[in-house]
Order: sequence, then C-alpha cells, then structure tokens
Amino acid sequence: MKILLNPQKEVWSKLSERNAVSGIDLNQTVQDIFKDIEKNGDFAIEKYTQLFDGVALNQFKVSSQEIEDANNLVDENLKNAIQKASASIEKFHASQKEIINPIETLKGVTCWRESKAIETIGIYIPGGTAPLFSTVLMLGIPAKIAGCKEIVLCSPPDKNGTINPAILYAAQLTGITQVYKIGGIQAVASLTYGTATVPKVLKIFGPGNQYVTAAKLYAQQLGVAIDMPAGPSELLVIADATCDADFVASDLLSQAEHGADSQVVFVTNSEEIAEKVLLAVANQKESLPRKELVEKALLNSKILVFETIIKGIEFSNYYAPEHLIVAFSDAENQLDTIENAGSVFIGNYSCESAGDYASGTNHTLPTNGFAKNYSGVSLDSFVKKITFQKITAQGIQYLGPTIEIMAEAEQLMAHKNAVSIRLKKLQDANNN
Repeated sequence: MKILLNPQKEVWSKLSERNAVSGIDLNQTVQDIFKDIEKNGDFAIEKYTQLFDGVALNQFKVSSQEIEDANNLVDENLKNAIQKASASIEKFHASQKEIINPIETLKGVTCWRESKAIETIGIYIPGGTAPLFSTVLMLGIPAKIAGCKEIVLCSPPDKNGTINPAILYAAQLTGITQVYKIGGIQAVASLTYGTATVPKVLKIFGPGNQYVTAAKLYAQQLGVAIDMPAGPSELLVIADATCDADFVASDLLSQAEHGADSQVVFVTNSEEIAEKVLLAVANQKESLPRKELVEKALLNSKILVFETIIKGIEFSNYYAPEHLIVAFSDAENQLDTIENAGSVFIGNYSCESAGDYASGTNHTLPTNGFAKNYSGVSLDSFVKKITFQKITAQGIQYLGPTIEIMAEAEQLMAHKNAVSIRLKKLQDANNN
C-alpha cells in the first residue's frame, strides 16, 4: 500500500478505479457461453465445468444423500455458529416486513400497497478459494421470510465434484429447495435460460468475480432481474488518532484476503496513524494463510491522508465503498454526511467481519461505485410491491371530474369516457 498526501479532486477518479478485466474480452466470453448454454443446455454445462472447474460431471443436482453426508461432516461448533448467525439475520430481516397501511387519499378513494414474493429465485454462491456459506444465509433467509416458492442455488464443485459441506448445511438450514454443482458464467446462464436439469428463475442473487458480475448484467438484458452489480469485495476505513492501528490493519486485511482483485482504502487525517497502520498491515499479513492473495490485493490498495476527516468523508462519498468503517472521534454525529456506502460500521469495535457473518445485516452489497445508486440486499429484494385501490360510488363522483379534465387535456378521450360513463349512470340512478 502506498501513502498519498492530500490528493486533489482532479485525481480522485484515478484513485477510485478498481481492478478490472478487459471489458471487451469479458463481455465476449460471457455472450459466447450464454449462447452455448441456450443451444446445448446440460451438455454445455458439462463442458464448461470440466474446462473451468477441472472436474467431469454428468449429474449436477446435489442429491439428498449428499446433503445428509455433508451435515455429518460439518463440525458441531461450526453448526452452532451458523445457527446463531442465522438467528440474527432472520431477526433483522423479519423486521423489514411491510405493514399493510390502507390510506384514504380522497373521500371514497382508498389505496394501499402489498408485498408479493418473487416466485422463483436463483442464488449464486462462490466456491473457489473461499466457499462463502455465510452468503447462503444472507440470501436464503430473506428469501424464505419473503415466501419465495422455489429457491435454486448454484455453486462451483471442487476437484472431487463436491460442494463444500458447510454450504450444503446452510442451504438445508435456510430451506433452499434445489442445489446444483455449477459455477461461474455457466451457472448464471443456466439460471437465465433453464435447461433440462436446471430450472429457469426470475431473479438472480449473489456475489462473484468480474465474470459472474458481467454474466448477471448480461442476464438482465435477457429479462432476468438481478440483485445488483456485486463484484470483488472492497472496504474503505476512515479513522483519526483515536483509532487503534491494529484494528484498522486487521479490517483492511480481512477484505484484502477475499481475492487478488479485492481493494481496500484507508483514509485519515494523520500521517502518524497512516504509518502505524501501514506497519501493522505489514506485520499482520505475514501470518495469514492467504498471504499471497492479500499481497496482490494490496498492490491496488492505498492510504490517503487528507487535512481533515470531513475531506476524507467527501472522498469516501465519491468512492462509494461497499463497506465503510468510521473509526474517528464524533463519528456518530457525522453519519448524516455519509451519502454513498453499502454498509457502515461505526466505532473501533464494529469490525466489518461482524456484518459479513453474524450481526444481522446483509453482506450482499453493491461494489465498484454502485453504492451511489444501488442498495444492499434486503427483504425488499425478494418481493414485488403491488399497489391496490378501491373507489366507491362516492369516490368516483368526487374524483371523476378531475380525471375527466386531465384526460381531455391529454387528448385521451377513452380515458375520460371510462369516468364519464360511470358518472352518468350514477346520475341517472339518482334521478330515478
């Protein structure tokens, strides 16, 4: 990580760049695989599973026996931890249920809104270097609370043709109905088109590398909804002299270890703290088993020293981080200045890892600057909002003339007539 002093706004765009694969090559690869899956279905899945995951499979659906075996392989302490985290996540997301609240907008006109579950959803869970069973909880639990009828999970197999047992245990715990050993672009394509084996879904959730993100964006063009563009993980920390440099370093490393394409940024108003954090990062990373990945991620990470914390917050809003830790004095009184972030962690003890696993908030969050216009996953992500209205005879008499005037002004006479005919019949009935 490099320390940069008082970077001016002219270079903020450059400083905010994330690691990226060539867009042209990436998009072409995605389109080629999608076309192959659309045309050849399961045969294409077999081909890409062998090519990208290094294993030959002719059966992709995880059997009930495999799930039972997986449950027996998961350590009891881990099971207890997953159950405890599950309870927190369920409690937080259940609190987001919409309360139906009919409103009389005008006399005799009542309107309300109800949430209806998206019937079939797909969940993508990365395997690779870190099998994210925690993401199964983050997506499966709100899907279940929302009432989604069919929850389909795809995750890449390992070299033995199996999915990590903890992923399967979490899937069973959260009520996921179908699990498939399919990863990467081919998983997203399979959920988009449907094959003889894999059902077609209406919305796809889940994080992944830049290939998975590009595949989800392409699926969206084909009419399948997605949660958000969620790519490689990122974290920005804003701290001053009141922070603990060891804490900050540990948080930066916790995100850097996700992968070589992850990015972490430390923002401060103190050169002394910047140096302390840099030293702590160097010391702590030496003992990490994923040291090689961490070091690659740190090559595209940085420490920025601004004159004031307020300037640091301004940069953070420009960067729009997936995760934001604010560990400076008076942080709670500055929260209203935070405009763009996927999830915010307040104070020295609010480590980002808590949100990743067990505090209750969802860790599926917008990356690559999309926190400027996307929210993280919530219960709302799994439902459609349908509006309802009921207009009585009194209501149409009260509202009708307004509609007639507006419709005629727009030269939509059939719209006007839909009201006029009702008003005339009511008038005739009253006259009789």
